[in-house]
Amino acid sequence: MTSKTRYSFKVSTIVPALDEEGNIDEFCRQYAAMLETAPFEGELVFVDDGSTDGTLDKIKGNAQKYGFIRWASHQRNRGLTEALQTGLAKASGEVLILYPADLQYLAEDIPALVAPIADGADISTGWKQGKYAKRFVSTVYNWFSRKIFNLNVHDLNSVKAFRRVVIESIFLRKDWHRYLVVLAANEGFSVEEVKVPVYERKWGKSKFSVWRIPIGVLDMLAVKFQITFLRKPLLFFGLIGSIFVALGVLVGLYAIYERYVLIHGNRTLLYLVMLLIGVGMSLFLMGFISESVTALKEEMTDLRRKTDAILKEISRRREQ
Repeated sequence: MTSKTRYSFKVSTIVPALDEEGNIDEFCRQYAAMLETAPFEGELVFVDDGSTDGTLDKIKGNAQKYGFIRWASHQRNRGLTEALQTGLAKASGEVLILYPADLQYLAEDIPALVAPIADGADISTGWKQGKYAKRFVSTVYNWFSRKIFNLNVHDLNSVKAFRRVVIESIFLRKDWHRYLVVLAANEGFSVEEVKVPVYERKWGKSKFSVWRIPIGVLDMLAVKFQITFLRKPLLFFGLIGSIFVALGVLVGLYAIYERYVLIHGNRTLLYLVMLLIGVGMSLFLMGFISESVTALKEEMTDLRRKTDAILKEISRRREQ
């Protein structure tokens, strides 16, 4: 696809911003310069995520200067996942980009990130190139992610471009924005990777803290559990429950053998049998309950998709 070819879709770049007043003006200038040669119509959607400095004022000032800026504001810090959802509600593009405001990624690299979408991909994820502060942590985290999710993507925590249908088809819990690629791939959407330069922050402080490491690990396990075992929970809980029940039966048989053959009773074995079979049956019950919850969730998801389709059709007819 040549650079002169105009894409048929509009691109909305969603930029969550928390205490980034020193970067807003330069980011807007870079974005304006990028749009002059970009093969698409674009808009910049800022989401002030509870900043305590002059970030919101900077955003408002640039919105008056540039016609391509839209914005929203949170009264308190809600995190990147909710900022993405807020930006999604404001954005009008068919293709969405999640980009930081700290200038560690330059606006000039946005067209390269969008190119795979124009070529048919559903989601395009960046692969950071260069030196950055938390590279070791990011490398270890991404290595574990590739192993756990069996996804051939080098970087889950970089910038991303994706079709609107992707984000509308998945459910993001708090802090699950970093697993957007994983959840999209699990739903069958195609993923491409693009090398994107990363630069050192020149103004402000990083929002990364060591507490995000254990949170990220727990979220990783939660996502893995949801996309695997919770698809068929009775299979998961039932298998483990069967193992406990089988162990209980074996211990029970040994207790009978010990009581009537060796003529030596052991009340402890009786308690162990009760414990093992009780745990096993409880796991079976948990599996049945989880199956009901999963079925309800799938029905609600299907209903939401049908409702969205009806609303889109109504909107299309009104525009005609």
